[in-house]
Amino acid sequence: MPRYKLTVEYDGTPFSGWQRQTSRPSVQQALEEAIERFSGEAVTTQAAGRTDAGVHGLGQVVHFDLSKDWDPFRIREALNYHLRPDPVAIIEAEAVGDDFEARFSAKARHYEYRILNRRAPPVIERNHVWHLPMPLDADAMDYAAGMILGTHDFTTFRSAECQAKSPLRTLDAFAVRREAEHIVITASARSFLHHQVRSMVGSLKLVGEDKWKPRDLRAALDARDRQRCGAMAPSDGLYLTRVDY
Repeated sequence: MPRYKLTVEYDGTPFSGWQRQTSRPSVQQALEEAIERFSGEAVTTQAAGRTDAGVHGLGQVVHFDLSKDWDPFRIREALNYHLRPDPVAIIEAEAVGDDFEARFSAKARHYEYRILNRRAPPVIERNHVWHLPMPLDADAMDYAAGMILGTHDFTTFRSAECQAKSPLRTLDAFAVRREAEHIVITASARSFLHHQVRSMVGSLKLVGEDKWKPRDLRAALDARDRQRCGAMAPSDGLYLTRVDY
């Protein structure tokens, strides 16, 4: 059966997350229903990452199989037509070999977290940033982020519901920069634990407020204790930006 790879952009605000739910709308449901409307086939899609409710996608990658050969250009155009008015768009569609898997073939996943750091609340960016009105020290946050790079037991920054067999992960990149009123946090790894990025960002906030010193972030990691984690950052500011293969 021909296999197709999609690069997908979506606003996660109205969705319960990527994965299908029994009673709430999901990105997966919207996409699979659009595929069935244009092709007449019911399919199950596989994504590179199961983003949570409210998390956004700029470069989510998905694959699915159809019984008929389709021109990828027609697939992209048809899906974008049938996805309306849901806030989901197909950026790119391509034919791939049957050994390609959106989840298991991925070599790296890249996330970005955006904080609006000003007194006034967001209007245009509502539901797309974490609004923090108190001044944050982005340089201290960046220094702290660098202290937890590498391979570690990330139990401290792992959801209690995480189903991963091991808490060991390799954090390849974790950096913080200020862009005017925004603080942008980037994180890259082959894979992440459930809620890992939002948990790390929530703890970095404490560093930015000078409630923690940078060394406290490393101490929390080394404790391998969820109770040592700062309050988890909300989903609004998190974006899956790219997946490498």
